[in-house]
Amino acid sequence: MQTYSTKGTCSRQILFNVTDDGKVYDVKFIGGCSGNLQGIAKLVNNQPIDEVITKLKGIKCRGNTSCPDQLATALMEYKTANNL
Repeated sequence: MQTYSTKGTCSRQILFNVTDDGKVYDVKFIGGCSGNLQGIAKLVNNQPIDEVITKLKGIKCRGNTSCPDQLATALMEYKTANNL
């Protein structure tokens, strides 16, 4: 399980896993708008990491970011750290 501490959002952390073939699963947001974030977690489940990044990167809420944007950032950092 990967842990990412968010910046500029109501949620404080994002927990997630990535399969060996690059699919996102088991996303959990800590804090934030529970219903909306559960929905996002279900929508990205079993989706390719690059697809999730493309769809969510740049979505703005307050603070020039959002919980979906922070998930994209977490996944980009994961890719960089794992040379994907």
